[in-house]
Amino acid sequence: MIFADESVTRFEEGKSTPKQNLGTAHKESLLNSAEYQHDLMATAVRTQLENSQVFHFHDTSETARLRANCDIENHHTLMSDGSNLAAILYKLRDIKRPYYERIVKTVRLIAPFFKDFVLKPEINPNYIQLRWRDQNSDYEFRAHQLSDGTLRTMVLITLLLQPESDLPALIVLDEPELGLHPYAINIIASLIHRVSTQTQIMLATQSSTFLDYFEPEQVIVVEHQQGVSSFKRLEPASLSEWLEEYTLSELWEKNVTGGR
Repeated sequence: MIFADESVTRFEEGKSTPKQNLGTAHKESLLNSAEYQHDLMATAVRTQLENSQVFHFHDTSETARLRANCDIENHHTLMSDGSNLAAILYKLRDIKRPYYERIVKTVRLIAPFFKDFVLKPEINPNYIQLRWRDQNSDYEFRAHQLSDGTLRTMVLITLLLQPESDLPALIVLDEPELGLHPYAINIIASLIHRVSTQTQIMLATQSSTFLDYFEPEQVIVVEHQQGVSSFKRLEPASLSEWLEEYTLSELWEKNVTGGR
């Protein structure tokens, strides 16, 4: 693949910023090239990309890393697959207790049987594994004794309720609704709205239920046309009459918005 043209720009509310052309006919992005190391526009875009993170918690199988031991010192940033969840919770419990308690209380809203996490090093003190207790038992359960949906919910809640200082500059969440109970989707959508006031968040979804938690102007429809992907932001004005009788998900299912 060769760049026909590479340019960068940034958008600020109420302010137009001109594009910075980086060059043509090159195979790798020139953002990291020496020529643009001190260019303000290139630096701003490069910094944003470096501080962005994509998350997809689809793998909750019996062999998933999310259910296995993890390095107890790997607690600086939540991994893209959530595999260091236990280490993140261990740090929050011991260093930033109010955030940990907020996570536990939110998990209980979705899983009333849940009492608390059990977070302690393994026999090898360099590793830790996710354990938890039920409200009616002192038995220590392991991650493999959680349903896929509950485990995904736990890692999503931890991601969205961690300290603001630990949040990526851009969170990209791929199919956050995957395998969740409808009430869990409601809670996660509320947390997404909350965290969007602290950092930028981008979601990819194919769930009509999830779509109804957002406003039309927050939705970008992606379609594959003539070998390329096209992106279109929904315009509330053009949908106003439709939305008097139908929900946003119903308009999507009827292909009024496109993206079917």
